[in-house]
Formats: sequence, C-alpha cells, structure tokens
Amino acid sequence: MIQHYLTNRAQKYTSKWIVLVIDLMLVSITFVFSYLIRFNLTLNFDIDKLLLQLPVIIAIGAISFLITGSYKGVVRHTGVRDVYNIFNAICLSSIITIFMVILNREMDYMEDFTVPLSIIIIHSLLNFIALTASRYVFKTAYYNFVKQFKITKNVIIYGAGESGILTQNALTGHSGSISKVVGYIDKDYEKVGKNINGVRVYGPEVLTDYFIKSNDISEIIFSIQNIDHNKLRQLVEELVDFPVQVKIVPPIEDWINGELKISQIKQVQIEDLLDRVPINIKNKRIANELRDKVIFVTGGAGSIGSELVRQIANCEYKSLIVIDQAESALYDLQQELKQNGFHNFIPIVGDIRDKNRMSSIFQEYKPNMVFHAAAYKHVPLMEYNSYEAIKINVAGTKVIVDLSLDNNVDKFIFVSTDKAVNPTNVMGATKRIAEMYISCAEQYKKTKFITTRFGNVLGSNGSVIPLFKKQIEKGGPLTVTHKEITRYFMTIPEAAQLVLEAGGMGQGGEIFIFDMGDSVKIFDLAKNMIKLSGLRYPEDIDIKITGLRPGEKLYEELLANGEDTMPTYHKKIMISKSRELFYEETKSKINELCVSNMFFNENTVKLMKEIVPEYVSNNSELCKLDKKESKPIEEAEVAAHTILKKKILQS
Repeated sequence: MIQHYLTNRAQKYTSKWIVLVIDLMLVSITFVFSYLIRFNLTLNFDIDKLLLQLPVIIAIGAISFLITGSYKGVVRHTGVRDVYNIFNAICLSSIITIFMVILNREMDYMEDFTVPLSIIIIHSLLNFIALTASRYVFKTAYYNFVKQFKITKNVIIYGAGESGILTQNALTGHSGSISKVVGYIDKDYEKVGKNINGVRVYGPEVLTDYFIKSNDISEIIFSIQNIDHNKLRQLVEELVDFPVQVKIVPPIEDWINGELKISQIKQVQIEDLLDRVPINIKNKRIANELRDKVIFVTGGAGSIGSELVRQIANCEYKSLIVIDQAESALYDLQQELKQNGFHNFIPIVGDIRDKNRMSSIFQEYKPNMVFHAAAYKHVPLMEYNSYEAIKINVAGTKVIVDLSLDNNVDKFIFVSTDKAVNPTNVMGATKRIAEMYISCAEQYKKTKFITTRFGNVLGSNGSVIPLFKKQIEKGGPLTVTHKEITRYFMTIPEAAQLVLEAGGMGQGGEIFIFDMGDSVKIFDLAKNMIKLSGLRYPEDIDIKITGLRPGEKLYEELLANGEDTMPTYHKKIMISKSRELFYEETKSKINELCVSNMFFNENTVKLMKEIVPEYVSNNSELCKLDKKESKPIEEAEVAAHTILKKKILQS
C-alpha cells in the first residue's frame, strides 16, 4: 500500500521536479553568459571566482523557485500567470543575491564571493528571457507534435477581426483539437497578405474550387459579429456550391462565461438562406396585455404552443395554464421551464374535445386570455382521417370558443394556417371552418376573438426541414413532391411573436396575416440543405420527385377568394378583410357537422364543402365530391398564384 502511494505521488510530481531541474540548469548557463557579455565575449575574468559563485547562484535560484512555485505550472498550458510567477522568482533571486553580496562584504563569510551589480542585472534579464522562452518553445513543440497525429480537418475562418482570432484560439488552443486553421478571409485589404497568429489573411476572391481542394479545406466558419442578415445570406449562398461545411459563430453575448466553446460553433441553418428577413416584434403592448392575467395555452406542448409558452413565461402574468394531451412533450416542456427558473405555470394533461373536463378547468382557473394552438395539421394524414380532423380542429375549437364565451374570457387568439385559404384538403378546410365559427362567436361581443394566419413554420414537428435533415443523415435521397412546389416560411419564434402581437393589437374579429416575402421553392431548399451539409447534388445525394400528395397544393396562398387586406401600425402585419358570412346559417351548419361527425356520418366531407364553397379537393379521392371538375392542378394553381401576387401588390 505504501509502495502504491509513493508510486502515485511520484507520477503526480515528477514533471514539476524535472521543470525545476531544467530551470536551475538554465540559471547556471545564463550566469556564465552574463560574465561573457559583461567582458565583451572574452575570458578576461577570474574563472575560479565564477566557479565559486555558481553553486551559490544555483542555490539562491532553487530557493526562489520553491518560494514562488514558478516550476509548478503545466508547461504545455503556459500563460500570462506563469510568466508573472517567473518574473517574481527572478526578482526574489536578484534581491537575495544582492543581500548576500552585501552581507558577505561586511561579515567576510566567503572570500572572493563578490558578484558585480552589472552581472546580477544581466543575469536577471537573461534568466527571464531563457525561462520564459523555454516554456513557450516546449509548448509550441508539444502542440505541433500532438496535432500532427490528431488533425482531421482544415478550416478557413471568414472574418479576421477580434471574433475571428478568438475563434482560432477556441479551435486550436487545446491538445484535443482536431482542427487546423489554414487561413482567414477578410474584405479589409489592410489585413490581406498579413499574418495573424501565424495564419495568413486572404481576400474573398481566393475562395475558388481549386483553392479549397488544394488546401483540403473541409469547413468555412463565419466569425463576424453583428453581421447584417441579408449580407450573411449572400455570403453563405456564394459558398454553398463548394464541397465544404459552412458554420457560424454565435453572438458574443451567447458565449459561455464570455468564452467561446467549440460546441457553440454550429452549422449554418437553412433559415439563413431564405429570401426574407426575420420579423422581430417588440411591443410593450404585449407585456401590458399579459400583465396580471390568467392565460390558457391549448396545444401548449406543440411546436408553436411551446414557443408561445416560453415567450409568455418572461412576462408578468398571474398564472399560465398549459394544456396538451401529449404527456411526454408536456413533461419535457415542464422540465425545461423549471430549469430556466420559471415556476408560476400549471401543466395540465387534457383533451380539448372533452367538454366536461375543459369546463371544469375554465371554472377553476377563470382565464382572462386563451391562446388556442391545439390542432391536427398533417395534410396527407388528415385527408383520410377526416373524423379526427373534424373532431379536434372543428369540434375541439368549438368547445374552447363556447367555454370562452360562457366564462367571459377577455381575448381569444386562434392559431390558423395559410392552408385554410382556398383549401384543397381536409385539414385546411377544418381550419377554415374553425375560423368561420370564431367569426360567428365574435358577433356576441362578449369575447374579443382574433385569428392569426401564417405559412409553414421552420423546424416544427412534421415540417420539411427536419425531414430533409433525417434523409441527409441516412444518405438520401431527399424527397420533394413536385419540382415547382413553393411554400411561405417563418421561424417558430416569429410565429409565436405574431400570435402574441395579435393578442395585443387585436380588438376582435380580425384575421392577421404576415407579409412573408417571396415564397420559397422547396426543390431549391433541398439543394441548399445538401450543399450546407458539405455534400454535392446530385453526386453525393440526389433529390427524388414523388408527386403531389393527396390534398397538397402546388402554391400556398395567404388570401382567400373575396378577401383583401388592410394595413396595421406594423408594415409586416396586415388584416384580412374576409367576405361576409351568414352567421346563423353558418353556425347551424357547423353544429350539424360536429353532430354528424360524432355518428361517423360519411357525408361530413360533403357538408364541409357546403360550408366552405371554395374548398375544392386536389389529387384526392375526395375530388369526386366536388360539384364540378376543376382546372388541371398546375394550371389552376399557377393562375391563382398570379392573382394573389397582384392582390398583395395592390394592397
């Protein structure tokens, strides 16, 4: 046992004793050189005196190093602190030497032990240089030796500013690094051609296929703080055709304790390539609307619902009730909120279709505001599961709307979709019917009912982006239903912001829509995702055209036939002027639809087409229920898309 203990201690401290011995050797060597420099590189001095003084100088050096602990630092991690300790040790050594020379002069302990002051000064300077340099030489040699066996990828950093330098330090500043920075890219031609930390700075024009292949570059990392979104998108698009992964450094404020970690350098997301600027809404009205309120969020564990909850959690509400039937997803959200320090919320596992259960929750908590995000949303699945689509999207919404009226809720904000516009599928039709029922409820003037309508949400459950990512991970191919299919996109935080803004802005009866910019061609989106992964299309991963799915549109629309828009105080948010409804008749038919659905009546889809006359099925067995044949899919949708663009431009 004693042997084992001694062995462990020896392994633990061996390295620092070696450092001490090397330091003392350098002390002796520099002392000899001090004499040579003092006497003009000649031997015109008493060598016997030198040999007498040398052991004393070494002993003094040993005492100084032991007191300051300058030898204890890990040499391969030498930093400013270690240099400071060396400086303290040399100062202490010089002071002790001068003191001993003076003391010996008075007491005459050792004959001929008189070290000239000039020698002491020269020795101190040489010592500092030698001890500091030896550590950095060893550090450099160590990293070069280790890295030649570990480096697996060459990296280019785009941006030679402070952020770029810190990025290089993060990539190469530890022994476990597998990256080698082969160059910087910067548009500042005062920097081009110069070296930073031994790495050359190039201009953007060097980024050619030949340069990347000849230097075996596998990653290009953007490290430019506060870069304009459009500029970043432009730069990224210039690089996606190269066989490299494109990554980005997060803003400094997101660094962990002010220090960049390699794990924070993420691959550029497809959101950065969308031809639109993210919409940021910061309005004090939202915070004021939510202050001291009891707030319900249905579907609170879903993609949009959970983001709503996250953003609401930062406000000064009275109570936040999160309702969802997905137990696991609700639990995950609960744990996330707790870890982030939010505790004033109540997660409830419940089904919005259960009127008795919902009624008891309303009566117990008495909400002031309801955000209704619960819905089935997958078009192909709902096309042949109309019973469930009607039950949740229509009947479930009806339950929450009716209870909001009965319990005098101040505001009800409904999360709809652009698929409710001129619907071609069951899902879209059910969402449109839900919009219509909400319009009917608005006529009672008890609760302010507000609808938000937007396009596809990036990264949400079942969206195209996660699907493409999974397909890329499996080696492809990526599946696209049609080469010309387009969609409008926004991020999940944007969607949640729209819903919250509607809650603050709305006075009841409005349908809010976003100016979402130009629609995005899904085929181009797929190609960019392949390229962003550092792969080539079609050499590495191909794209397969599978054909339009049942109920799927070629183009999405934001305005229905007979609708126009009015502006709001935010230039990106508009109010849809919906066509007039016959409220009593509409409400009666929706009630009939819900009752018929309870008894599995096969005529429910036909009844939906009566309620929503513009609902014409596409590429579905349900086309047979349409009163008359529509134009060919592509031709009709191209025409509708053209009309839509004209409407928006005119408004």
